[in-house]
Amino acid sequence: MNWEKLHSVYFLGIGGIGMSAIARWFNHIGIPVSGYDRTPSPLTRKLEEEGIQITYEDTVDTIPANIKENAEDVLIVWTPAIPKDSVQLNHFIKEDFDLKKRSEVLGMITSSMYTVGVAGTHGKTTTSSMVAHMLKFAGKNIAAFLGGLTQNYESNLILHDEENEEQPIVVVEADEFDRSFLRLHPNVAVVTSVDADHLDIYGDAQELTRNFEKYISLLPDDGVLFIQKDALEKLNRNDFGSLTLRQYGLGEGAVRAENIKAGIASFEFDYVSEEKTIKGLVLRVPGFHNVENALASISIALHFGISEAAIREGLETFKGVKRRFEIKRQDEKGVYIDDYAHHPEEIRAFLKSVRAMYPEQKLTAVFQPHLYTRTRDFADGFSEALSLADEVILLDIYPARELPIEGVNAEMLMDKISAKEKSLHSKDELLEFLDKQRPAVLVTLGAGDIDRLVDPINNLMEQWD
Repeated sequence: MNWEKLHSVYFLGIGGIGMSAIARWFNHIGIPVSGYDRTPSPLTRKLEEEGIQITYEDTVDTIPANIKENAEDVLIVWTPAIPKDSVQLNHFIKEDFDLKKRSEVLGMITSSMYTVGVAGTHGKTTTSSMVAHMLKFAGKNIAAFLGGLTQNYESNLILHDEENEEQPIVVVEADEFDRSFLRLHPNVAVVTSVDADHLDIYGDAQELTRNFEKYISLLPDDGVLFIQKDALEKLNRNDFGSLTLRQYGLGEGAVRAENIKAGIASFEFDYVSEEKTIKGLVLRVPGFHNVENALASISIALHFGISEAAIREGLETFKGVKRRFEIKRQDEKGVYIDDYAHHPEEIRAFLKSVRAMYPEQKLTAVFQPHLYTRTRDFADGFSEALSLADEVILLDIYPARELPIEGVNAEMLMDKISAKEKSLHSKDELLEFLDKQRPAVLVTLGAGDIDRLVDPINNLMEQWD
């Protein structure tokens, strides 16, 4: 696609984390950007501050005139998270606008760049952000399209230096939702996990696995694949041809972490591979799962010739991603950590790490289930994982793009949660309940709108004696 011929770009679902990165990219190269989203959010407000016009009403009348009157020179970028009955979506279809999914556009933008694609049902946002930071910190000319707001750059988009003669490297979070990652052109690929998820899209775990195999098949003959050990075992593939294959994991694999020490502000470990050992690395984003993410990131840094000194400093200066093991408070008022975890395996990994950090204190977890289908499909797994906490507080399901399913609700998780204390509350009731309980170690978990409660909770804790 010749971007120079575009009059403007309109985004349906512009407030999505992946959509907003592409919107920022078009805005950066000087193409007028506008869009629609269902509700205002900190991310949409940031886009508006950057000069992007956003409407929050799904009507034809709210589409800017310059979009409606220039169908031939306008690109409509949409995400499958937009409901099929969306008024604006159906208007653009009816009027024969050029519509492309977010994944198609991302594939077009990155097709001419040397690409590192980071895929996985969980871990991909932190890993891709860590890779991008370590390469940029070491002076590489990189761009990055990320699925979260990095704390180092306060953005989900990193732009390469167009005047730099060095070939740019683009780091892309390769999203498996709606098979989006199959639109990419990776030269180096990471697969962090292949656990059953998005069964509303794939139908079953086997189909999900087959699509991860298709993603790996996108690598060229001289491509490089870094894959987590459990993910490798789930693939129905033993022959990787001429690909360079590197397996990584905690304590085992060709690339592994040894001597892991869990602290309340950081984790320390040794990076060990057949070619290289780097001792005493410090990761200031806690969590055993983040140590594993760091193994992939360090391996990619070594692949690009980054020095041990730059790797060590790059890793230690990585501040993490907003809502990924984000420590909001750690003082005399208590401990408060927020995380995006919305899958049983993510919750399990997160709570195990928090437990290792604060083994003697009561751990209270507030969880907002995300999607009716995911809650239904993994109900037992959610209950088991949440039982790692001493107290579990459940909020109502966040529906996102889905309509209610009869008999599926947060309460269905309660019976099999074995935590000593458990309760179900509305979002409106939560602050009052927490004010009475005053937990020593509090975590909030979920991918819905639970993030709107993070600042109010933190402000509430500030008032505690």
